[in-house]
Amino acid sequence: MRALGGNLLLRVSILQVSILQVSVLRASGSAANRCFCQVTGTLDDCACDVETINAFNNNLLFPKLQKLLESDYFRFFKANLNKPCPFWADNSHCGLRDCAVKPCSPNEVPEGIQSHSHNKYSAEANEQLYDCEKAELLGAVNVSLSEKTREALQSWKNYDDEAERFCVTDDVDSPDSQYVDLLLNPERYTGYKGPQAWQIWNSIYEENCFKPYTIQRPLNPSAFYTHQGKEARAFYSWLEGQCVEKRAFYRLISGLHASINIHLSARYLMDDTWYQRKWGHNTSEFRQRFDSEVTGGEGPKRLRNLYFLYLIELRALAKATPFFQRPSFQLYTGRPEQDRKHKELLLEILQLAKSFPLHFDETSLFAGDEKEAAKLKGDIRLAFRNISRIMDCVGCFKCRLWGKLQSQGLGTALKVLFSERQIVDLPKSSIRRPTFQLSRQEIVSLLNAFGRISTSIRELQNFRSLLADVR
Repeated sequence: MRALGGNLLLRVSILQVSILQVSVLRASGSAANRCFCQVTGTLDDCACDVETINAFNNNLLFPKLQKLLESDYFRFFKANLNKPCPFWADNSHCGLRDCAVKPCSPNEVPEGIQSHSHNKYSAEANEQLYDCEKAELLGAVNVSLSEKTREALQSWKNYDDEAERFCVTDDVDSPDSQYVDLLLNPERYTGYKGPQAWQIWNSIYEENCFKPYTIQRPLNPSAFYTHQGKEARAFYSWLEGQCVEKRAFYRLISGLHASINIHLSARYLMDDTWYQRKWGHNTSEFRQRFDSEVTGGEGPKRLRNLYFLYLIELRALAKATPFFQRPSFQLYTGRPEQDRKHKELLLEILQLAKSFPLHFDETSLFAGDEKEAAKLKGDIRLAFRNISRIMDCVGCFKCRLWGKLQSQGLGTALKVLFSERQIVDLPKSSIRRPTFQLSRQEIVSLLNAFGRISTSIRELQNFRSLLADVR
């Protein structure tokens, strides 16, 4: 009964703030109206509306999430930024100073994080698990395995783990990988642009968005960010006739693209002199990407796709809650008191995510013919893995870092969404090995990627205010 009352209060609170936001939007100037004219009401393929998401994110979830992401467990991300591009020869790394990434020295990373293995959470937890397993096996038959058999079993397990992943996470095992402090290397405008940057998005869209084979030339939705025309109308006309899974795939990529462009517009280099460098909101840059007139009516659609992406990743957090609630799970950094407090904050955020009243219904995906659904799911998984590999072709190291993190986070969210049975069947004790696992790399990318989307939603409120008086 208490939970029901809490949900009712949450709905009332969200509704009140939503009404206020709609009133502000209606009263705003023409520039704001052009960017946000269609960013209201119910989202396609969802029961949720934009106003509910704004109120929930900006007033309830965003402040708590930002605090969590500043903690040691989530601020250090391991990445190999020197991996060669697997698709084309490209040695044209960005020479701009804002493209550089400063990796951590060994003494800057908490010892507990450095001691993490791929699938376990601390040496201490490993030892406790070993003691439990050993006690259970005393007096039993000889179950020892040869080294060759152990290697084969590990190989099978790795294959099974990879089969469930929607992204490539091999950076964590690479000897060339280094830890990066995300707080010291924020995502912002770097000056990386032009043909090399567009080649990345062109590859993501053209090679992975299920283009219609009946059309002679490629449909390039990434071009919508710079011009308008028949190509845009042809692509969206084709997209509207596709199944919900293909529409969802495109909208996720478009939402990620929109989110990144919001970050670059919100943290733009506004002043660069010998005595200061000032970062701030660039409304002209924002309008170039999202103004309805400049983009031929496509800008607001991109923003709506951002909200769709938000719902997908929010739903994944809610469904992953049982995994993080297990007593055996800990945010291990080697600082017990801080680790305990941060796990409590994480669980508070996950419970808040679960309380959201209008979640995306993932059961609408892959709900048709079983064989066809399995093939489509496999195609989408391969496409997402391909996108995570394309990130190794980004010439700007800072853009590469955040591109890898956000594509891995989205891939992890999809892994969670399609692992419901394994999550529900998670063992209550630490003796039996769970069939569903998330590595630290996946956990950090999942929460930070959602943090980027949450920040984008929050920044839209800032841009609404800044554009309100622009005519």
